[in-house]
Amino acid sequence: MKVSILDDYFDTLRTLECFGKLAGYDVTIWNDHVQDVDVLAERLRDTEALVLIRERTQIRTPLLEALPKLRLISQRSVYPHIDIDTCTRLGIIVSSSQHADTPSYATAEFTWGLILAAMRAIPQQMAALKAGQWQIGVGHTLRGKTLGIYGYGRIGAVVAGYGRAFGMKVVIWAREGALAKARADGYETAASKADFFEICDVLSLHIRLVDATRGIVKADDLARMKPSSLLVNTSRAPLIEPNALVNALRAGRPGMAAVDVYEKEPLRDPDDPLLRMNNVVCTPHIGYVSRDEYEIQFTDIFDQIVAYAAGTPINVVNPDVLGSAALRKPPPKAAP
Repeated sequence: MKVSILDDYFDTLRTLECFGKLAGYDVTIWNDHVQDVDVLAERLRDTEALVLIRERTQIRTPLLEALPKLRLISQRSVYPHIDIDTCTRLGIIVSSSQHADTPSYATAEFTWGLILAAMRAIPQQMAALKAGQWQIGVGHTLRGKTLGIYGYGRIGAVVAGYGRAFGMKVVIWAREGALAKARADGYETAASKADFFEICDVLSLHIRLVDATRGIVKADDLARMKPSSLLVNTSRAPLIEPNALVNALRAGRPGMAAVDVYEKEPLRDPDDPLLRMNNVVCTPHIGYVSRDEYEIQFTDIFDQIVAYAAGTPINVVNPDVLGSAALRKPPPKAAP
């Protein structure tokens, strides 16, 4: 079976132990990023199984319709970048492990790194030092301050624990089921969404991006934050209404932000407003980018390919395709 892997920027995957799961397959790895449909269609014309790294490449209907041999898309986590209905219509299985029982410690640790970096202005102090300046301001400590966790799931719960270890008051806002879990874990929950945004000194977003959560953070929510507060987003940019964060920072509420995710990725415009603000720490969506995390994630992704080739697909997010006459079944195994 011909397998293609997109957007492996640093040619990392072939160095992972789990890559051995693809032994015997015809694997092609692309290290650049391309979104042009015609170029992708040419690259992937013989591809039967397509491996995606998160949402780096948009897999939309015009591309899918240009790939008659594609049978499987294997990835991990959410899939707003894939036209699932089109995949079902064309008989393409989409397998995506939702890893609900495996916290992303890489993202949680990185979130905490951003909090420390922003509250103490570490990147700004480093840049100033390299420019010949000695100290450019006074930072903020975390102990005794209020950490807000919006979304108490597999990552939010870990970040909450880090906040507790740093002596912060941790407050949770989430869906009712998650709020009940947070209370059972000994955390305080906010009385309302409005109260939550008003009381937090550091507010970190840890919500899955689905249709119901797109734009869930409104301009009015941000306007309630303290002028001294920090908003952190290592989840997904579209959780916040378009342009709301930039406008809120310009208005002074919140006073700071630390972001790892953007409306359009990869972000290569040095004039993007967030990159031009001295009160914002920006990183290029690297919260999950660690060798340890890759090993965990791609074990799942490659297992999905092996299961599909064996005729027993797993983690199928479009199950209607399985009974469809359009289903593209696994190719016959090559003779030994």
